[in-house]
Amino acid sequence: MKYEDLTLRSDLAFIAHWVNDGAHVLDVGCGDGAMLRYLEQAKRCTGYGVEIADDKILESTQRGISVIQHDMEQGLDLFADDAFDMVLCLSSLQMMQHVEARLRDIVRVGKEAIVSFPNFAYWPHRAALLKGRMPVSRTLPYQWFDTPNLRYATIYDFKELAEKCGLEVLEYVALAEGKPVSFLPNLRGSLAVFRLRKRDLVSKA
Repeated sequence: MKYEDLTLRSDLAFIAHWVNDGAHVLDVGCGDGAMLRYLEQAKRCTGYGVEIADDKILESTQRGISVIQHDMEQGLDLFADDAFDMVLCLSSLQMMQHVEARLRDIVRVGKEAIVSFPNFAYWPHRAALLKGRMPVSRTLPYQWFDTPNLRYATIYDFKELAEKCGLEVLEYVALAEGKPVSFLPNLRGSLAVFRLRKRDLVSKA
């Protein structure tokens, strides 16, 4: 069966292959709902989106997505532990005031989580700083005075945070133009993507 909206941005398409067919998914900061709609149609997934912006909620509902209006800064107490097979937090975590607490929330409600964020160590970002300017790029498209991003991290920084939070990094990748970068990923990748789970699941396996 053909659907008219089965096309995703290349980075989202890569991330989607980490989600199992039929998974129950929570998409935190779901935006226009394109990712969750794709997963429902192409991979028979079920789930919900969480979003705060009125215009994005409207776009999501117009796509047929079940979306809950909620401020992630207030946590995810409305969901039970391990309520979802997969929690997605794609290019949203860096907009949070309390990143560590929100990361713990994400992995609490999901058996696994996928988190993506702009890699601040990407070489054009470094070059901009060397010129005395804040970087602006496809993954960091805002000027310093109007950016919604509150936190900036590199791949190495996030790995350290995951370890501090007691999480197992199942795999991670740096993407450039939606494609994986294997050589010098922290330098050449503009978007970092991590697949995580709670470390205590390892001992129970």
